[in-house]
Amino acid sequence: MIFEALSLSGAYRLLPEPMADERGFFARTFCSKAFAEQGLNPDLRQCSISFNTEKHTLRGMHLQLPPHEEAKLVRCTRGASHHIILDLRKGSETYLASTGVDLSAEMRSSLYVPEGVAHGFITLEQNTEIFYQISKEYVPEAAMGVRWDDPAFRIDWPHAPATISERDNDFPDFENELD
Repeated sequence: MIFEALSLSGAYRLLPEPMADERGFFARTFCSKAFAEQGLNPDLRQCSISFNTEKHTLRGMHLQLPPHEEAKLVRCTRGASHHIILDLRKGSETYLASTGVDLSAEMRSSLYVPEGVAHGFITLEQNTEIFYQISKEYVPEAAMGVRWDDPAFRIDWPHAPATISERDNDFPDFENELD
């Protein structure tokens, strides 16, 4: 695996290193030892998928509040998607900064999202599926989010959403406090 550092502190795009032969190829997509050596959380306890039927479906921007913060390893297993991560870790050198990464089934890369960083994505194709490996079990009362179009963040989405949940669209304006 190749760990490609992103502009947000502790965030990475992971690229597989395929070993090819006449059958096709084989590549690691996760290794707890390699994650630990890179300083990333290697304890991924839960797996989830998100299937999205429509192109330009937006999900986000989500995170879990302390003490239930989650690290995530996110991969697009069908279709294509554009992922945004937003640093909401007070004291981080990249606090309130965001960056975007395209993921697709064809590219086979993944995105490591550290604890305290909000994550969201917009689908670029119909029938897009996202696979998550998550470091903690989901705690509904710790779930929160910030609005995808909050002017405080100036996130550069590649498209306006065609489909978005009422919950995601109605998150309140960010007030620099996550309590």
